[in-house]
Amino acid sequence: MSNLATPKAVQRLIDEFSRLPGIGPKSASRLTFFLLRGDGQQPRELAEALLELRERTRFCSVCFNITDAQAEPCRVCSDSVRDSGLICVVEEPLDVLAIERTSQFKGRYHVLHGAVSPVEGVGPEDLKIKELVERLKADPVREVILATNISLEGEATAMYIQKQIEPLGVKVTRLARGLPVGGDLEYADETTLARALEGRREM
Repeated sequence: MSNLATPKAVQRLIDEFSRLPGIGPKSASRLTFFLLRGDGQQPRELAEALLELRERTRFCSVCFNITDAQAEPCRVCSDSVRDSGLICVVEEPLDVLAIERTSQFKGRYHVLHGAVSPVEGVGPEDLKIKELVERLKADPVREVILATNISLEGEATAMYIQKQIEPLGVKVTRLARGLPVGGDLEYADETTLARALEGRREM
Protein backbone atom coordinates (compact mmCIF):
# COMPACT_ATOMS: atom_id res chain seq x y z
CA MET A 1 0.00 0.00 0.00
CA SER A 2 1.40 3.39 -0.98
CA ASN A 3 1.65 6.45 1.25
CA LEU A 4 2.59 10.12 0.90
CA ALA A 5 6.18 9.47 2.03
CA THR A 6 6.87 6.99 -0.79
CA PRO A 7 7.56 8.31 -4.30
CA LYS A 8 5.41 6.70 -6.99
CA ALA A 9 8.41 5.16 -8.79
CA VAL A 10 9.61 3.51 -5.57
CA GLN A 11 6.15 2.19 -4.75
CA ARG A 12 5.75 0.82 -8.26
CA LEU A 13 8.94 -1.23 -7.95
CA ILE A 14 7.89 -2.48 -4.50
CA ASP A 15 4.54 -3.55 -5.96
CA GLU A 16 6.23 -5.34 -8.88
CA PHE A 17 8.66 -7.19 -6.61
CA SER A 18 5.71 -8.19 -4.39
CA ARG A 19 4.10 -9.97 -7.33
CA LEU A 20 7.03 -12.39 -7.57
CA PRO A 21 6.66 -15.82 -5.88
CA GLY A 22 8.13 -15.95 -2.40
CA ILE A 23 8.55 -12.16 -2.16
CA GLY A 24 6.38 -10.47 0.47
CA PRO A 25 5.93 -6.71 0.99
CA LYS A 26 8.87 -6.46 3.40
CA SER A 27 11.26 -8.32 1.11
CA ALA A 28 10.05 -6.23 -1.83
CA SER A 29 10.77 -3.05 0.11
CA ARG A 30 14.25 -4.27 1.10
CA LEU A 31 15.11 -5.13 -2.51
CA THR A 32 13.86 -1.76 -3.74
CA PHE A 33 15.81 0.27 -1.19
CA PHE A 34 18.90 -1.88 -1.77
CA LEU A 35 18.79 -0.87 -5.42
CA LEU A 36 18.27 2.78 -4.44
CA ARG A 37 21.27 2.80 -2.10
CA GLY A 38 23.61 0.76 -4.27
CA ASP A 39 25.69 1.44 -7.33
CA GLY A 40 23.78 3.58 -9.82
CA GLN A 41 24.64 1.08 -12.55
CA GLN A 42 22.97 -1.86 -10.80
CA PRO A 43 19.33 -0.91 -11.51
CA ARG A 44 20.20 -0.39 -15.19
CA GLU A 45 21.93 -3.78 -15.38
CA LEU A 46 18.95 -5.45 -13.71
CA ALA A 47 16.56 -3.81 -16.19
CA GLU A 48 18.74 -4.89 -19.13
CA ALA A 49 18.93 -8.46 -17.80
CA LEU A 50 15.14 -8.61 -17.53
CA LEU A 51 14.71 -7.32 -21.09
CA GLU A 52 17.30 -9.80 -22.36
CA LEU A 53 15.45 -12.60 -20.57
CA ARG A 54 12.31 -11.83 -22.58
CA GLU A 55 14.01 -11.13 -25.90
CA ARG A 56 16.61 -13.91 -26.02
CA THR A 57 14.75 -16.92 -24.60
CA ARG A 58 11.83 -19.01 -25.77
CA PHE A 59 10.22 -22.38 -25.16
CA CYS A 60 11.43 -25.36 -27.17
CA SER A 61 8.74 -26.52 -29.61
CA VAL A 62 9.48 -30.18 -28.76
CA CYS A 63 9.96 -30.39 -24.97
CA PHE A 64 8.78 -26.88 -23.91
CA ASN A 65 11.85 -26.26 -21.78
CA ILE A 66 13.39 -22.79 -21.81
CA THR A 67 16.02 -22.35 -24.52
CA ASP A 68 17.95 -19.67 -26.38
CA ALA A 69 15.84 -17.80 -28.91
CA GLN A 70 18.05 -19.05 -31.76
CA ALA A 71 17.98 -22.72 -30.69
CA GLU A 72 15.24 -24.76 -32.34
CA PRO A 73 14.84 -27.35 -31.01
CA CYS A 74 16.71 -26.89 -27.74
CA ARG A 75 20.20 -28.31 -27.15
CA VAL A 76 18.88 -31.33 -25.22
CA CYS A 77 16.35 -32.28 -27.90
CA SER A 78 18.90 -31.84 -30.68
CA ASP A 79 21.66 -33.78 -28.89
CA SER A 80 22.05 -37.06 -30.80
CA VAL A 81 23.96 -38.63 -27.88
CA ARG A 82 20.94 -38.46 -25.57
CA ASP A 83 18.47 -41.35 -25.49
CA SER A 84 15.41 -40.25 -27.49
CA GLY A 85 13.49 -43.34 -26.35
CA LEU A 86 13.47 -42.17 -22.72
CA ILE A 87 11.44 -39.09 -21.77
CA CYS A 88 11.30 -37.54 -18.30
CA VAL A 89 8.15 -35.52 -17.66
CA VAL A 90 8.52 -32.64 -15.18
CA GLU A 91 6.33 -29.81 -13.99
CA GLU A 92 8.66 -26.84 -14.48
CA PRO A 93 11.93 -25.88 -16.25
CA LEU A 94 13.58 -25.63 -12.81
CA ASP A 95 13.00 -29.37 -12.41
CA VAL A 96 15.04 -30.02 -15.57
CA LEU A 97 17.96 -28.15 -14.02
CA ALA A 98 17.62 -30.18 -10.81
CA ILE A 99 17.72 -33.51 -12.65
CA GLU A 100 20.56 -32.40 -14.91
CA ARG A 101 22.66 -31.64 -11.82
CA THR A 102 22.60 -35.35 -10.93
CA SER A 103 24.37 -36.27 -14.21
CA GLN A 104 22.41 -39.56 -14.03
CA PHE A 105 19.74 -38.98 -16.66
CA LYS A 106 20.72 -39.36 -20.32
CA GLY A 107 17.28 -39.15 -21.92
CA ARG A 108 15.15 -36.18 -22.95
CA TYR A 109 12.51 -34.09 -21.23
CA HIS A 110 8.96 -32.85 -21.49
CA VAL A 111 7.97 -29.81 -19.41
CA LEU A 112 4.29 -29.52 -18.44
CA HIS A 113 4.45 -25.96 -17.07
CA GLY A 114 2.43 -26.73 -13.98
CA ALA A 115 0.33 -29.44 -12.36
CA VAL A 116 -3.37 -30.24 -12.30
CA SER A 117 -4.90 -28.18 -9.48
CA PRO A 118 -8.70 -27.71 -9.44
CA VAL A 119 -8.35 -25.34 -6.47
CA GLU A 120 -6.24 -22.97 -8.57
CA GLY A 121 -8.32 -23.54 -11.69
CA VAL A 122 -5.58 -25.48 -13.51
CA GLY A 123 -6.88 -28.39 -15.56
CA PRO A 124 -5.11 -30.89 -17.85
CA GLU A 125 -5.91 -28.71 -20.84
CA ASP A 126 -3.83 -25.89 -19.33
CA LEU A 127 -0.69 -28.07 -19.32
CA LYS A 128 1.45 -29.52 -22.12
CA ILE A 129 -0.13 -32.97 -21.75
CA LYS A 130 -1.79 -33.08 -25.18
CA GLU A 131 1.58 -32.18 -26.72
CA LEU A 132 3.20 -35.05 -24.79
CA VAL A 133 0.68 -37.57 -26.12
CA GLU A 134 1.17 -36.29 -29.68
CA ARG A 135 4.93 -36.55 -29.23
CA LEU A 136 4.64 -40.16 -28.10
CA LYS A 137 2.47 -41.00 -31.09
CA ALA A 138 5.00 -39.47 -33.49
CA ASP A 139 8.27 -40.75 -31.99
CA PRO A 140 9.39 -44.25 -30.90
CA VAL A 141 9.55 -43.89 -27.10
CA ARG A 142 9.98 -46.97 -24.90
CA GLU A 143 9.68 -45.34 -21.45
CA VAL A 144 8.17 -42.23 -19.90
CA ILE A 145 9.39 -41.27 -16.42
CA LEU A 146 6.80 -39.22 -14.53
CA ALA A 147 8.85 -36.87 -12.35
CA THR A 148 6.07 -34.61 -11.12
CA ASN A 149 6.34 -33.39 -7.54
CA ILE A 150 5.35 -35.71 -4.68
CA SER A 151 2.27 -33.66 -3.75
CA LEU A 152 -1.48 -34.04 -4.24
CA GLU A 153 -1.27 -31.98 -7.44
CA GLY A 154 1.78 -33.85 -8.69
CA GLU A 155 0.19 -37.24 -7.99
CA ALA A 156 -3.06 -36.22 -9.70
CA THR A 157 -1.10 -35.04 -12.73
CA ALA A 158 0.91 -38.26 -12.89
CA MET A 159 -2.22 -40.42 -12.70
CA TYR A 160 -3.93 -38.40 -15.42
CA ILE A 161 -0.91 -38.66 -17.73
CA GLN A 162 -0.64 -42.40 -17.08
CA LYS A 163 -4.25 -42.88 -18.23
CA GLN A 164 -3.59 -40.84 -21.37
CA ILE A 165 -0.43 -42.80 -22.23
CA GLU A 166 -1.73 -46.28 -21.37
CA PRO A 167 -3.42 -46.94 -24.75
CA LEU A 168 -0.12 -46.19 -26.53
CA GLY A 169 1.64 -49.17 -24.92
CA VAL A 170 4.55 -47.08 -23.64
CA LYS A 171 6.14 -48.13 -20.35
CA VAL A 172 5.37 -45.57 -17.62
CA THR A 173 7.50 -45.26 -14.48
CA ARG A 174 7.41 -42.92 -11.49
CA LEU A 175 10.33 -41.53 -9.51
CA ALA A 176 11.02 -43.57 -6.38
CA ARG A 177 9.91 -42.19 -3.04
CA GLY A 178 13.35 -40.95 -2.17
CA LEU A 179 11.84 -37.51 -2.60
CA PRO A 180 10.09 -35.98 0.41
CA VAL A 181 6.30 -35.79 0.27
CA GLY A 182 5.24 -32.21 -0.36
CA GLY A 183 8.74 -31.28 -1.59
CA ASP A 184 9.65 -29.70 -4.93
CA LEU A 185 12.28 -31.18 -7.24
CA GLU A 186 14.18 -27.92 -7.47
CA TYR A 187 15.03 -28.10 -3.74
CA ALA A 188 16.15 -31.74 -3.71
CA ASP A 189 19.85 -32.52 -3.45
CA GLU A 190 21.70 -34.39 -6.20
CA THR A 191 22.04 -37.66 -4.26
CA THR A 192 18.32 -37.86 -3.43
CA LEU A 193 17.37 -37.14 -7.04
CA ALA A 194 19.88 -39.64 -8.39
CA ARG A 195 18.52 -42.40 -6.13
CA ALA A 196 14.96 -41.50 -7.06
CA LEU A 197 15.84 -41.84 -10.75
CA GLU A 198 17.57 -45.18 -10.22
CA GLY A 199 14.69 -46.54 -8.11
CA ARG A 200 11.84 -45.49 -10.41
CA ARG A 201 9.03 -48.01 -10.72
CA GLU A 202 6.47 -48.93 -13.32
CA MET A 203 2.98 -47.50 -12.79
